[in-house]
Amino acid sequence: MSFPARPSALALSLVIAALFLIPGASATIRYSVSFDHPEEHLFLVEMQIPDVAGGVTVQLPAWNALYQIRDFSSHVRQVSASADGRDLGIDKVDKETWRIGGSGAITVRYSVYWDEAGPFAAQLNAEHAFVNLAMVLFYVPERRGEDVGLSLLRLPEGWRVASALSPQASTSGDAHGAEFAASSYDALVDAPIEAGRFQEFTLRGISPAIRVVIHGDNWDRGEVQSALERICRYEISLMQGAPYESYTFLLHIGKAAGGGGGGMEHANSTAIAVSSGKYLAGVAAHEFFHLWNVKRIRPASLEPVDYTKEQYTRALWFAEGVTSTYGAYTLLRSGIWNKEQFYAELGLRITELESRPANRWQSAEQSSLDAWLEKYPLYNGGDSSVSYYTKGQMLGVLLDVLIRDRTDNAASLDDVLRALNTEFAKKGRTYRDSLDIRLAAERVAGGSFEEFFRRYVSGAEPLPYAAVLGLAGLEVREQQSSRAALGFAVEGDAAGQLRVSGPLSERAAVAGLREGDVILQWNGGEAPRKIARWLGERKPGERLRLRLRREEAGGESREIALEFPLEEHAEAEWQVGEVRAHTEKAGRIREGLLRGVTQVRAAAPAP
Repeated sequence: MSFPARPSALALSLVIAALFLIPGASATIRYSVSFDHPEEHLFLVEMQIPDVAGGVTVQLPAWNALYQIRDFSSHVRQVSASADGRDLGIDKVDKETWRIGGSGAITVRYSVYWDEAGPFAAQLNAEHAFVNLAMVLFYVPERRGEDVGLSLLRLPEGWRVASALSPQASTSGDAHGAEFAASSYDALVDAPIEAGRFQEFTLRGISPAIRVVIHGDNWDRGEVQSALERICRYEISLMQGAPYESYTFLLHIGKAAGGGGGGMEHANSTAIAVSSGKYLAGVAAHEFFHLWNVKRIRPASLEPVDYTKEQYTRALWFAEGVTSTYGAYTLLRSGIWNKEQFYAELGLRITELESRPANRWQSAEQSSLDAWLEKYPLYNGGDSSVSYYTKGQMLGVLLDVLIRDRTDNAASLDDVLRALNTEFAKKGRTYRDSLDIRLAAERVAGGSFEEFFRRYVSGAEPLPYAAVLGLAGLEVREQQSSRAALGFAVEGDAAGQLRVSGPLSERAAVAGLREGDVILQWNGGEAPRKIARWLGERKPGERLRLRLRREEAGGESREIALEFPLEEHAEAEWQVGEVRAHTEKAGRIREGLLRGVTQVRAAAPAP
């Protein structure tokens, strides 16, 4: 929801006071977040904890939004607590935990510094605020399931607020604020907030309503609106109804993306950052499908959420990878892509897998389990890992073709997703990682997939692209091509900095790059999280601009800026195309795959 600015100070204080006097609300933990000086990048937080007996423990999550331990408490400053006007003692227990003495109603105050562009971080500056609440708000471990309230106070003149959270109050005047409520801490922090002078509109002809909030530049409304409407209509139709009461896209486009990109799904919203509106569709198709797959069709290994340490799962190949399958299906079946673009996408994903030696030993399940290592650049190299996104995406396509082949195109992977939605999401149940996925596929197809899952999901045998895609009248061809390369390697150090490592190409060395240089900026923003994917979107010869910190002898350091062209690296490339001579059954399967339908009668095969 979004709100106009500014209530009077008196009106706002009355609203807040009224909320605290609501019958039955006395046990509700409440937060207020003030935006007094946004240029200082400090969120000023007050947490009111009622009904405390004999002290209370508060924590800040160590992770959220990414499968990475990121220690948000490193951004916290000046924690204090009081009750009945008296200061209370505070003991810091560990990096993310504080123990506070006292009883009754306790107030905790602290500030949090954030100035990192979303969707995986939080940011407060003179232009806007983007708040991933798990990075800002403490919680009481044993009271996470209680109702919570949130007040936003003293936002700058002209700012509005947008979130998927339930609004409680909103007025306008001299002291802009907004009130929200949620059924639990987990529900609260699963709904990020955008505040600022954003643009917004509602998608046409879609019910329940979908709101689009955009902060940034370099986008065309007609292009963005058309793409989102096609995507949302198709996926809601595919899954036979929307699972939300309202939904919000929070988009950072152009300069607002901060040089980064990507998307983060939430139960009733998504936050997306892209450098241009023309790149939005691919991310949005993936993130919107997460409404079902992962947010509601959810593996048991991710519940309940443990914010204090890694939470391991073997199911990300399905939760993320098969979501990528449906991201590509959506772009094709909604008419945003033609079939040649879809085939090109399959070829790119096969090429990505086959170019990584780790594809021969790291299974889809192991890649899912090792997601917590992705923050280390060395792990992301081709010798160390394979992406559960990519491997899962191809497993989804192969499983789809096999189901269609076994049923003569009478059923598909679409039926598996709908069955999982019915049996798990709608009943509030979680599934047993890969097991319940396999069992659902077997019920739809009428036969066993035990060998397929053993060899290609839990095992790392080479995926049978050619054999399976051949059942859909498609062929896989290998040819030599060239791609962009950095000309140097990167690795993370103990301090979390990204450093240049060797060997260096001649171009990089001539430009002045040295091993050990710390990368501060990458083309004006942060270094991409997945450098291999970033390179896949570039061409040899494109310019790379780096700002570096170089440590000199004697412990001194200086910042330098370098620019040089990307290298050219020859490699094998796989392409997917149609077989002209195919069986009638293969034609039905291919048309069903492309159109997202079953029991299709294709034209007679070509001679």
